Amino acid sequence: MSAAPPVRSPQETARLCAETMWATDQASQGLGMEILEVGPGTATLAMTLTERMCNGFGMAHGGFIFALADSAFAFACNTYDERTVAAHCSVTYLRPGTRGKQLVARAREVARNGRSGIYDVEVSEDAVVIAQFRGHSRSIGGALIAQPERAPESREEKTTA
Repeated sequence: MSAAPPVRSPQETARLCAETMWATDQASQGLGMEILEVGPGTATLAMTLTERMCNGFGMAHGGFIFALADSAFAFACNTYDERTVAAHCSVTYLRPGTRGKQLVARAREVARNGRSGIYDVEVSEDAVVIAQFRGHSRSIGGALIAQPERAPESREEKTTA
């Protein structure tokens, strides 16, 4: 008799997926990002803008705002224990980001059907939206969460009466 896979709540699955991704996400960690919240189809990440993240005008370089939004998108679309990547992303910058301020990116699922999904991310500074990001995702198969190893079957379980 084989053991059934563990039953997890959607919230627990989202949390475990985020922990698994975070463990090897050197890009997000290297930029000083932190995960504030994760749930099914949602993720909130934060990052403080350092001097090295500013452009020649002294404001946030758009690439760093994009990177934060993209990471929030990645964590949101990978909350269902199925490896998912970006197929297309776009961003609209509405206001400049300020050196020394914390940016918060809130990603939410808009639609998910089959292997495709659409996610919107708002990036804000001091609760004012400074960028809107839209990401299109594509599931590529495979689980994020490692399944626990099953114990070997005992001899009694193998025999039948």
